[in-house]
Amino acid sequence: MSKSAMNSMLRPFQAFKAEHFRFETSADGRVASIHLNRPDRKNPLTFDSYAELRDLFRDLVYASDVRTVVLMGEGGNFCSGGDVFEIIEPLTKMAMPDLLAFTRMTGDLVKAMRRCPQQIITAVDGVCAGAGAILAMASDLRIATPEAKTAFLFTRVGLAGADMGACGILPRIIGQGRAAELLYTGRAMSAQEGHAWGFYNALHPAGELAAAAQTLARNLADGPWFAHGVTKTMLNQEWAMGLDEMIESEAQAQAICMATGDFRRAFEAFAAKRKPVFEGN
Repeated sequence: MSKSAMNSMLRPFQAFKAEHFRFETSADGRVASIHLNRPDRKNPLTFDSYAELRDLFRDLVYASDVRTVVLMGEGGNFCSGGDVFEIIEPLTKMAMPDLLAFTRMTGDLVKAMRRCPQQIITAVDGVCAGAGAILAMASDLRIATPEAKTAFLFTRVGLAGADMGACGILPRIIGQGRAAELLYTGRAMSAQEGHAWGFYNALHPAGELAAAAQTLARNLADGPWFAHGVTKTMLNQEWAMGLDEMIESEAQAQAICMATGDFRRAFEAFAAKRKPVFEGN
């Protein structure tokens, strides 16, 4: 496939209109923001919002403009999980094939978040529970307010803590013992615990959270974003590799990055004592 054909697959997302959440981008399109916007219900997910989020993250692979994504909720909370009356109640009446289709669909959202090349920064305030906690877990970086409470509360409704990859991903973030406690008990993890355990990268006052998320996203978007995408890919792939495979895969990944103009431009900028400009090619 020619370079022009490859480029024809890319498209800008500045004009994207979401139906089940609020989507917007910065003026240059590099930083996208997703706002879960049902604040009267603490921003729960529905069948439709699950599917639209899954499709959006899948499609961001073809974005010509978006380099980072900020995910947050409105009204002082992040996300209370699946809507009790629009998801939980219907699930109690479904047969196994439909239940499996639903759980596979929710898992596909996590897969799409991990596979999209953009770094996803989740900003958490207030309630972050159930599927909301999974969204935060599946993100690349997480920041929160001191008031944030994060709960993987599946056992509270008679379900396994093994939901949407939690038993695989959460232990890699906070450790096996801590993850086991949260997944077995369903108790809320305080923001301070989350920060100390490495779930949250930083805590910010509520009035500064959105700005902090945007600043972090902008710094990544204006940095070596192609190389950041390679780093994200390797962080995911190396979970299932032995040491020899890890080192060989990273050798190949780094050689790819060295072949880009960004590597040369960064050196030339360093030699000239000026700030580098990264173009991703």
